[in-house]
Amino acid sequence: MATNNDNNTIQPALDVAPALEYQPQQQQQQQQQQQPQQQPGPAADQIDARQDIEKPVKLEDSEEDERDDRVAPLSRRNTEAMIADNDREEIMRIASQISRRRSSVGSLQQVPSQQGGGGGVGLDWDDPRLDPQSDSFDLGKWVRHFVSQVRKENCMGPNTGVSWRNLDVFGSGDAVQIQKTVGSLLMAPLRLGESFHFGKKEHKQILHGFNGILKPGELLVVLGRPGSGCSTMLKAICGELYGLKLGDETEIHYSGIPQKQMMAEFKGETSYNQEVDKHFPHLTVGQTLEFAASVRTPQERIQGMSRKEYARYMVKVVMASFGLSHTYNTKVGDDFVRGVSGGERKRVSIAEMLLAGSPISAWDNSTRGLDSATAFKFVQSLRTVTQIGDAVCAVAIYQASQAIYDLFDKATVLYEGRQIYFGPAGQARRYFEDMGWHCPPRQTTGDFLTSITNPGERQTRDGFENKVPRTPEDFEKAWLQSADRRALLAEIDAHDREFSGSNQEHSVAQLRERKNAMQARHVRPKSPYLISTWMQIKANTRRAYQRIWGDISAQSAQVASHVFIALIVGSAFYGNPATTDGFFARGSVLFIAILMNALTAISEINSLYSQRPIVEKQASYAFYHPATEAMAGILSDIPIKFITAVVFNIILYFMTGLRREPAQFFLFFLITFMTTFVMSAVFRTLAASTRTVSQAMGLSGVMVLVLVIYTGFVIPQPSMHPWFAWLRWINPIFYAFEILVANEFHGRNFPCGPSSFVPPYEPRIGTSFVCAVAGSVKGSETVSGDAFIDASYQYHYSHVWRNLGILFAFLIAFMIMYFIVTEINSSTTSTAEALVFQRGHVPSYLLKGGKKPAETEKTKDENAEEVPLPPQTDVFTWRDVVYDIPYKGGERRLLDHVSGWVKPGTLTALMGVSGAGKTTLLDVLAQRTTMGVITGDMLVSGKPLDASFQRNTGYVQQQGTCHHLNIHPGFD
Repeated sequence: MATNNDNNTIQPALDVAPALEYQPQQQQQQQQQQQPQQQPGPAADQIDARQDIEKPVKLEDSEEDERDDRVAPLSRRNTEAMIADNDREEIMRIASQISRRRSSVGSLQQVPSQQGGGGGVGLDWDDPRLDPQSDSFDLGKWVRHFVSQVRKENCMGPNTGVSWRNLDVFGSGDAVQIQKTVGSLLMAPLRLGESFHFGKKEHKQILHGFNGILKPGELLVVLGRPGSGCSTMLKAICGELYGLKLGDETEIHYSGIPQKQMMAEFKGETSYNQEVDKHFPHLTVGQTLEFAASVRTPQERIQGMSRKEYARYMVKVVMASFGLSHTYNTKVGDDFVRGVSGGERKRVSIAEMLLAGSPISAWDNSTRGLDSATAFKFVQSLRTVTQIGDAVCAVAIYQASQAIYDLFDKATVLYEGRQIYFGPAGQARRYFEDMGWHCPPRQTTGDFLTSITNPGERQTRDGFENKVPRTPEDFEKAWLQSADRRALLAEIDAHDREFSGSNQEHSVAQLRERKNAMQARHVRPKSPYLISTWMQIKANTRRAYQRIWGDISAQSAQVASHVFIALIVGSAFYGNPATTDGFFARGSVLFIAILMNALTAISEINSLYSQRPIVEKQASYAFYHPATEAMAGILSDIPIKFITAVVFNIILYFMTGLRREPAQFFLFFLITFMTTFVMSAVFRTLAASTRTVSQAMGLSGVMVLVLVIYTGFVIPQPSMHPWFAWLRWINPIFYAFEILVANEFHGRNFPCGPSSFVPPYEPRIGTSFVCAVAGSVKGSETVSGDAFIDASYQYHYSHVWRNLGILFAFLIAFMIMYFIVTEINSSTTSTAEALVFQRGHVPSYLLKGGKKPAETEKTKDENAEEVPLPPQTDVFTWRDVVYDIPYKGGERRLLDHVSGWVKPGTLTALMGVSGAGKTTLLDVLAQRTTMGVITGDMLVSGKPLDASFQRNTGYVQQQGTCHHLNIHPGFD
């Protein structure tokens, strides 16, 4: 059952960073004015005063301890974690367990504070404030000290920042894309010349000359309308460049380390999270996070913990810190599997990233579909991550409330692939207001910055109508000439100088030493993974069995369906005669048996594509090699396939009267079971080699046709035409079918059926009669099984063991191909977006190779005539609406006596957190429900709803319903 604890009463319970209090911008400016004037220095007039305020100051242990107990007047936001009472109690239990364990293994030495150590304080475990049994126990200090200990044990120094200069990103695509139709396919031979014009590939520039820097502990918000390049920028700084190309002058460094070296050796240091949370839906939250912790468990662990203990404690601490303790045994879920709420699933993603230990992360529109409170908690959790682990986070948000925006340190604004601002979040609004743009009093800063890039929404200040920039190029030009950009470049230059030359080599050596200290034995020093290949296989196999157990109903349904099919086929061929009249029936049974065991593996294509995004995400986190997950998938399928093969083959074999001898039965079972794995490897290789599920299913359809026709039963071997007969040699089922047929007919003499004698009357004397069956001999009343299969199929028993070896070769070859292709192939490709035009409707500026005319602000023509819509007079009311659905043998109430009304000329908003029932209410009011019981009154102008209400009511759902239609057919 899903749990939703997003609305529980919360309280400040965990100070996860030094106490920092938010102050309004006006107070910040007053404090800055009261500070003594700095001496002029290089670029001193270009560096923002905020950077000096936020510059870390090294304190002694006593000074830092004192600072931790008071509120420092700094300008950064107060981001204390807000957790529920049950999570606080969980952390208390963990603290008590670790305290008891420490007492048993001996006290640890005092660990001094470390720069970038996540806020650890200069305390040891004997300090009363770290003793859960003491009255002076401080939960916030305990968490910070725990994180500091973990970082100390793993030789973690300061985390990695990221800087980029002249960031140019290109994507390839057609210059002009024409919508393909049936007619265009038929006319394709006559339009070959167009492919050289319309179909030519061009490198479309997506991002133009971006600059930026993020230091450890900073949080960046990326603002811009859809299509402005937010996602591309996040992918570029995280190294997710599939389908993208960087410019020749682009420089991306991670504390002095070039991006190419970073991705090759330290891949786990960066992570990119798409807007959709990708997790295995049938795993629980605890299983999901424990897997992440187990594959990133370091070699050296605090207090000598085992790997299992370390992973369990880390998961419990992280889950409690993010308010997820109550979801430990709840499935993660997705759109089809009931699980945790949307906000909790977002926090699961954050917790997974934190356990992965990625100091640099990017989040692409991750607040989509969340209510304002849940979205705020999401960003607040990221703020917590940056301060606990001194991490770097960049977040793209399309709708940011003022409370969310105030959590960020820096902001950047993008306008159609051009950077028009990058700097402190608190000064972005001032920058554009000084440019001449007006911010309405009730508009949030995030909405104001985004509206700047929309000609239909932005407003100019009085007197600036002819001075403000209008086009993206004008905004970029103004940014390039601004003092804020010069300050940014000065900051980047200072950062590059800090990590240049010997300092760069020291940074690489430090990061490599840190990674090698965390790696398990038998791991290559240059490998980005922390555990060995064998440990990866074990962890993935354990998780695969957890997934099977979490979806045991689907596995049971698969076994039950095979039992049902075996009973149907067995009953159809039940009582098969042991004479020549049953030859065709025996061949049909063997053919159905081999096909059912072989072709059911085609369903694995969809399952592989459903898990591919998750595997790719976790591989980018440096959790494991994708090939090890593929191996685990094969190993975990063995029990299910074995059980399915046992029930199916035993029922089918004995109901159809096949040869009841032990050797023949076990050979039959071995071949069918082995063929299942061979075809599973074939279809898995096909799925891993393609980029989309439609490609894989299309190719598999053609493959199945070839496999069935050239097995040797539909078209026997002697009847195959020579130009396609060679296909049987690359068909694994052909070799398996020959083994089954030879196994069934070898060494047996079958009596000739009464209807097969020629002539069909007695007496039968000498050689005056014959059995009208292939392989028969004149004057013999029996037919040799070996002679029959030789004459009918050209099969021989001497080929049995040869074919078995060929099947083993197919299995090994396709398994190796599957593992290799899985490791190197990725579907995470990115191309430049482009409109698809109907033939004959391509804009003239594209045909001429020009650019689209600049979009300008639209002004309202006061003299234009307005055509009013027909007036609506009906009032829609509903009273005491109750909606119950069947749930686990009982009923569950989704709507409980809901009442309301709407009248013409008004706009009504449904407000509520995620899971409150807003969509359910709309479904009920629009008469779109398909299950459950609805009671209550729904009236239109006081009259009950008639049959036309549903078709006269417009209803737009969250999910699009016209994915495969063009715009015009969708409107039609």
